[in-house]
Amino acid sequence: MALGRKRAHKSERAKIDATPPWSTERERDTDVTTGPFDESDAPEDELERLDLGALRVPVIPGVEVRVDVGPDQQVIAATLSYGGSEAQLGVFAAPRTAGIWDEVRKEIRGSITQQGGTAEDSRGRFGKELLGRVPVQGGFQAVRFVGVDGPRWFLRGLFTGAAATDPAKASVLEDAVRNVVVVRGTGPMPVRDPLPLTLPKEVAEQAEAARGAHAAPDDDEDDAAATEPETPAPSGRRRRR
Repeated sequence: MALGRKRAHKSERAKIDATPPWSTERERDTDVTTGPFDESDAPEDELERLDLGALRVPVIPGVEVRVDVGPDQQVIAATLSYGGSEAQLGVFAAPRTAGIWDEVRKEIRGSITQQGGTAEDSRGRFGKELLGRVPVQGGFQAVRFVGVDGPRWFLRGLFTGAAATDPAKASVLEDAVRNVVVVRGTGPMPVRDPLPLTLPKEVAEQAEAARGAHAAPDDDEDDAAATEPETPAPSGRRRRR
């Protein structure tokens, strides 16, 4: 079932973007997408968005955006932070004519219970959700999974912190997720493969420059010492290691 998207006409697109369960009959008669958005129906607003390749993440005051990088230095997710809570976003290829959130939710629930935690279906702002408690060192952590089935893509969100249990404290992060734009691309991809995420251009250039500096050969020991990172001394001054 498609979540978070409302269409009035029965086109192929409408089969993918089925009316979400929290819509009213009146909303069902309007041709409106509530977000997250596909690139093809992104709103013409003035909201600045950070280009992460397959995801364009809104820049909202007070909301910190960071990218999660895997061992191979590939970006694997984007995490939004606000008020001590986080929403981690991953986006994946999906079938053209069917959603996968019901199936994914069932798998996540099984994984949590196998770890000794608990999980149950719920309803929230994104329709069907999964509320859980996962074992961590010293106890359990509350988690909340949301899923949005779009046209040939699937967006998964993981809320932690107060946003996992308190709707009032989740509203800012939910608004941010609502304003995400997904850029699927036209190429074929296996279902559930992650859509490619990238670092913003400025950050990628800085990272490349840093790698180039570390890769440069040292002419002598003095040059090596000059490029060695410094650590702060207790007095606030910097000293060499």
